[in-house]
Amino acid sequence: MSTVQITAADVNKLRQQTGAGMMDCKKALVEANGDFEAAVDLLRKKGQKVSAARSGNATSEGLVSIAVSADGTNGKLVALACETEPVSKVEDFRNLAQAILAAAVANNPANTEELSAITLEDGRTVAETITELTGKIGEKIVIQEYANISGEKIVSYIHSNGKMGVLVVFEGINGADITEAGKDVAMQIAAMNPVAVDKDGVDPATIQREIEIAKDVIRAEGKPEEMVEKIAAGKLNKFYKDSTLLNQEFVKDSSVDVRKFLDNTSKGLTVSAFKRVQLGA
Repeated sequence: MSTVQITAADVNKLRQQTGAGMMDCKKALVEANGDFEAAVDLLRKKGQKVSAARSGNATSEGLVSIAVSADGTNGKLVALACETEPVSKVEDFRNLAQAILAAAVANNPANTEELSAITLEDGRTVAETITELTGKIGEKIVIQEYANISGEKIVSYIHSNGKMGVLVVFEGINGADITEAGKDVAMQIAAMNPVAVDKDGVDPATIQREIEIAKDVIRAEGKPEEMVEKIAAGKLNKFYKDSTLLNQEFVKDSSVDVRKFLDNTSKGLTVSAFKRVQLGA
């Protein structure tokens, strides 16, 4: 049994440094026999235990943060996810999301693993900081998505609820001001969720699945077998029109597709890539 007196000032100091709850801080100090650094380690271990205990929980809430370089040639997106909406609005969670994004901008990691290993200003890695906040909040927190894309011109969009973000790479600008057109296309991607930029970018497995589904539907309708292939090809073209960005009807003007809208904006303007992230999708 520890005889060390744990004062309110000790508890408050530990709470200020770790962000853990008052009772958790007091218990840690008692268990550590008043050793402040040992108490910090105990709280960090608690965070790790919370992470492990909640590892199977769904993370459908959170916050998408985006930064585009000053010259517009690089964009970074971080989707920090949690289990419930109230946590996504907590100041500590939002501050962590911004800290992770700032670390990505400063260090240019190639993937989530590299991002997680970056050391923040307080000397802890991104991964360690996430673990500690998990321990404090008692809810699973993960980097759900990280995107790092470059091109001639990057345009971004974040939906008003903060749970969806889009990065779009434009090419063939030729000196045109595409600020408004770029935002329109980014919002089109957010609303219509295309599977690829153009039909050449569609996963072959997706194409095969669409063909097989179309054939099954056609046969169920009693169409002659000799017509199945032709009708299925027509349905596949409809899929490309509905599901690939450049072939979709432009939301703000259904008389043109996105490809034509871009060409009308500036001859040769096109999209080469995009990234759309939606938490809870």
